[in-house]
Amino acid sequence: MIVSRIFGLAVLSFATLAAAPVVAQDRVVPSSMNQLRLSYAPIVQHVQPAVVNVYAAKIVQNRNPLLDDPIFRRFFGVPGGQQEQMQRSLGSGVLVDSSGLVVTNNHVIEGADQVKVSLSDKREFEAEIVLKDSRTDLAVLRLKGTHEKFPTLDLANSDELQVGDVVLAIGNPFGVGQTVTHGIVSALARTQVGITDYQFFIQTDAAINPGNSGGALVDMQGKLVGLNTAIFSRSGGSQGIGFAIPANMVRVVVASAKSGGKAVRRPWLGARLQAVTPEIAETLGLPRPSGALVTNIAPNSPAAKAGMKVSDLIVSIDGQNVDDPNGFDYRFATRPLGGTAQVDVRRQNVVIKLKVPLEVAPDTGRDEIELKSRSPFQGARVANISPALADELRLDSNVEGVVVTAVADNALASNVGFQKGDIITAVNGKTIAKTSDLEQVTSEPARLWRITIIRGGQRINVTLGG
Repeated sequence: MIVSRIFGLAVLSFATLAAAPVVAQDRVVPSSMNQLRLSYAPIVQHVQPAVVNVYAAKIVQNRNPLLDDPIFRRFFGVPGGQQEQMQRSLGSGVLVDSSGLVVTNNHVIEGADQVKVSLSDKREFEAEIVLKDSRTDLAVLRLKGTHEKFPTLDLANSDELQVGDVVLAIGNPFGVGQTVTHGIVSALARTQVGITDYQFFIQTDAAINPGNSGGALVDMQGKLVGLNTAIFSRSGGSQGIGFAIPANMVRVVVASAKSGGKAVRRPWLGARLQAVTPEIAETLGLPRPSGALVTNIAPNSPAAKAGMKVSDLIVSIDGQNVDDPNGFDYRFATRPLGGTAQVDVRRQNVVIKLKVPLEVAPDTGRDEIELKSRSPFQGARVANISPALADELRLDSNVEGVVVTAVADNALASNVGFQKGDIITAVNGKTIAKTSDLEQVTSEPARLWRITIIRGGQRINVTLGG
């Protein structure tokens, strides 16, 4: 079975548009045939105008290596060079601001040279990408050349969802047109999906298929509770297990876009966390393996300021239980900046309440460059490890070295095997503390390159020919 990203869908919960906020006591099982004849049509009619189709296109170079041979070209009479081809992808999105802001999945528009948005009334607009956030797989678009107010969906508090709530999904599966499916919330806080940094998904059995990514998941008041993003499938089609990004995470990304930022502003803890295994739980005397174990704390970070210590076990944040590091990361990242969050930690069998400042990670001194000199690093982008970059790439901020942030396709660095997140600590016996050190070392020709990197916490020594 595989987890596949999908393209666009919406989901609704069971209630009426005029109903008061749903609480546990309001949920009832249908008790008569009349109740079973109730329709979702009023909710669908309210939601449909705010759900859109997103079309993305990018130009790719198709290169046939045989065309590099002049004899081959002359014999077969074909031109040399590369041929361009337009790749297109289809997804869905949701209007979240009347000025024309649309939220969708980042993988729908990733690498796109052109993005268009089609409304439910068949009108089509070109759109610009306002903000992309690969860590959450969310992106925000803005419709171009518009001077009107568009219908929108309000964002619900996704923390109020309960397993068993009825939901509807609206999107454009397989490009057949806007389609509605319904189901229930099958599970909450799914953290083992493995497609984004912040894993805390709503699971639903509402039918979701390719073409639904970025669509709305809404409750019975017509509010957005999630953005559909992936399916668990053997065949690539719907198997009744779909995943949606909670609305509370969508809210953070949309707020950053509205403020004019090019990157998402979210709180930074400044500590590395580890899941609690059954063995660790037994050592700590826990009844079950739960919580997030602190394994590293960055100097001057919010965690350090709050008095957090290595080996502390985080058990809750603002009164909400923490089952694992993914759960804490989501809860912490969706807290509003400013003020503090109360984080309860278990230290030597005593629960201690800590006030953690909600502030962004500093991103000074990154000095990102692309290495162009002839060396194994040619085509790689590297940067100094700032706290913000360490948080983004899940690195220890106190590690010395420079980190690979990107590797160009078909570049020498890619062919050698360098990857995003590799930390380069030494080259040819010289310590690499900042990007200028690596730039200087690679500007000098060498017959052999002796390189030390850290990948996934493991130190690796390699020797490459010049």
